Amino acid sequence: MPSREDYEVHTGDKTLVQNKGKREANQEEILAAALGMRMGPQKPPATLWQPLKLFAYSQLTSLVRRATLKENIIGPKYEKIHNFKVHTFRGPHWCEHCANFMWGIMAQGVKCADCGLNVHKQCSASVPNDCKPNLKHVRKVYSCDLTTLVKAHNTQRPMVVDMCIREIESRGLKSEGLYRISGFSDSVEEVKMAFDKDGEKTDISVKAYEDINIITGALKLYLRDLPVPIISYDAYPRFIEAAKIDEPEKKLEAFREAVSLLAPSHSETLQYLMAHLKRVTLNEKDNLMNAENLAIIFGPTLMQAPDMDALTALNDIRYQRQVVEVLIKKEDMLF
Repeated sequence: MPSREDYEVHTGDKTLVQNKGKREANQEEILAAALGMRMGPQKPPATLWQPLKLFAYSQLTSLVRRATLKENIIGPKYEKIHNFKVHTFRGPHWCEHCANFMWGIMAQGVKCADCGLNVHKQCSASVPNDCKPNLKHVRKVYSCDLTTLVKAHNTQRPMVVDMCIREIESRGLKSEGLYRISGFSDSVEEVKMAFDKDGEKTDISVKAYEDINIITGALKLYLRDLPVPIISYDAYPRFIEAAKIDEPEKKLEAFREAVSLLAPSHSETLQYLMAHLKRVTLNEKDNLMNAENLAIIFGPTLMQAPDMDALTALNDIRYQRQVVEVLIKKEDMLF
């Protein structure tokens, strides 16, 4: 026979469920009232505006649900700016930031190319940097922003970097001229197209590509094609300044400060790549590739001068090499 305590607990749970149901019903009634709709078993009058009101009600309900979900979802480890582009919407649309109607026939607002967020152009400036890229919108691997790619696939680093480095280290560390010798360009392009189409299912094994230089070529091409280099434009000047310092301790500290300016996805990828290149140098007797040789190759690939005149950019080439050489040699102390 249930005790009085059991009865009270059961009654309390029942009351909580009823209260929750009432709160949800009240939210629906408030939304319906705002749109001039009647809720309940009675049939609403058939008017010209009824279909539009029903559509608007579904849109507002979706916005409320989205706002509620945002509170419960654990935030990402780092921020990402929305990639807004002017968009012409078909049919009535409401801004997902201010919830107001988006008026006009053409170019009513902007849409994030990475997550699909629709907002007014004027609202886009106040939207927080909380873009969560969706694979439905991110359809390529090469030439895709690094942060966008890793957030869309929920990984620490781009799949191209992980897969190519694993393949190179499994069978190519002793290959003479590793990264210096170029692979057949058509085959490198074939690997690129395979990654864009199949993603992590791409086959880059020895059965598919016997020449390891094709895999190194695909990796270098991916790094060159990034819209924002691994060493981003905003951090570029600090790395160049650090390379110009002569005193070892101050130089190392300056490099640490420069690395800290990188976005987490860039920093994680750079660390993984430098650790790999350091392992390449450990096999120098076989592959004839030391840190200086690798720095000459990867300097212009990982760093690009931001809007500088040709003469300044030319003078920076030697410092780019020095930056990458220090990153390889001091990898264990900088990350």
